[in-house]
Amino acid sequence: MSTAVHKAADLLATAAATGTPCPPVRDLFTDGDIDAAYGVQRLNTERLVAAGHRLVGRKIGLTSPAVQRQLGVDQPDFGALFDTMAVAHDGVVPAGRLLQPKVEAEVALVLGADLAGSDCTPADVRAATATVSPALEIVDSRIAGWDITIVDTVADNASSGLFVLGDALSLGDVEPADVGMQLYRGAELVSQGTGRDCLGDPLNAAAWLASTLARRGEPLRAGDVVLTGALGPMVPVVPGDVFTAVISGLGSVRVSFALESDAS
Repeated sequence: MSTAVHKAADLLATAAATGTPCPPVRDLFTDGDIDAAYGVQRLNTERLVAAGHRLVGRKIGLTSPAVQRQLGVDQPDFGALFDTMAVAHDGVVPAGRLLQPKVEAEVALVLGADLAGSDCTPADVRAATATVSPALEIVDSRIAGWDITIVDTVADNASSGLFVLGDALSLGDVEPADVGMQLYRGAELVSQGTGRDCLGDPLNAAAWLASTLARRGEPLRAGDVVLTGALGPMVPVVPGDVFTAVISGLGSVRVSFALESDAS
């Protein structure tokens, strides 16, 4: 693994540990070297696992065509989810837990079977899914000011932060492509969208992820959580915010952010 990969991984890990964002890491690599960026992500993932964190699934990012155009890419990206990222429904995120949080609403799957094929289809995802839930992803960036390119966000674990799952349902009870989403900050509607805003269907996004990970030799396994991607624009967080996502057919999921004065 190259010196640049180790340097970028160290910068991001230090930013996470100290709560002080770092400069972008893209200048350490040849322009657009996404493979190197995934090398950074993999190194920090391995470090966290070695430190006792448990890998519980994956998240998919860049599922919106508009965001893809903004970052100059034509496909999604992915990051790792750890047990320490899970927040209970209606839970509270402590002040200072994240650096620069933003919230987005999505459909989450929990797999009941492995997805080990490199040519996974949405039908394969449907067959392998045990449950589906409304979810909030609380994204974060260790890069100062969210000054990111595709290389920066991939290296930074796809800008992962925390996640919140609502009640689990059977996938047979809902069609993910057809859901409608409204995200509220308090009583104010701040984001909305549909399942078709996520690569046309959240199951399409999950199939892309499963195929991509299988080709990398890291297939999705039974029990994994899959955050399939945002259904609408992400929304910045300030202390004291309460966010509720309502997703038709799935129900609602809520999370609060503690005030700075609540920090211990």
